[in-house]
Amino acid sequence: MVETRHVSKTYQTGPVAFQALDDVSFKIQDGEFVAIMGPSGSGKSTLMHILGALDTPTSGTYLLDDKDVSTLNDDELADIRKDKIGFVFQSFNLLPRTTVLKNVMLPLLYAGVERSEREARAAEALTAAGLDPEHFHHLSNQLSGGQIQRVAIARALVNNPTLILADEPTGNLDTKTGEVVLATFERLNKDHGRTIILITHEAEVAEHADRIIFVRDGKIVEDRKTHRIESNHE
Repeated sequence: MVETRHVSKTYQTGPVAFQALDDVSFKIQDGEFVAIMGPSGSGKSTLMHILGALDTPTSGTYLLDDKDVSTLNDDELADIRKDKIGFVFQSFNLLPRTTVLKNVMLPLLYAGVERSEREARAAEALTAAGLDPEHFHHLSNQLSGGQIQRVAIARALVNNPTLILADEPTGNLDTKTGEVVLATFERLNKDHGRTIILITHEAEVAEHADRIIFVRDGKIVEDRKTHRIESNHE
């Protein structure tokens, strides 16, 4: 489903070259829940941008659903982001004076979906993300941090993407609220079969995934299953 083959990324600033990624190769199967973990400057953000079709590698190949994303032009990359990838960001990125339902409907409006279908699919996505229907018509700035992040998760789900890419999704939340949001990702993965890649620098957050890929100095230094998947198989 997701595969990188010898992916490297070099940024050139004048005469100075900085290698953010160095020969990164891995596969993520359909339905996996994987955390990519590393400290600041490790290359995990660069890797996230490549996996999210926001950037392309300097060398190597990135395949999403067997399509070579590395070779696509800007318009084709935009289509990949619209149709195949759902993004959840640390900063939520919701419209504050717009209802929860309309925030989630917005990607479908851009996709040209009829209003009645937009409403139905947005409600379904919000329910899957664990938000109570009584909050659907609240403004997003009337919700708690955990509820807002669930709305952001629903917006990522609404186009039925192949991949959900979550970038530090608990970074602006307290520990208890963060646990609720991480449990939402676990449920979406286990009960709905969603493929999730979680970017984080926190070990306790990464352990909610089934597998952790550790990145340091632009290289993969470890790739292991977590205790969560081991306990699930006991």
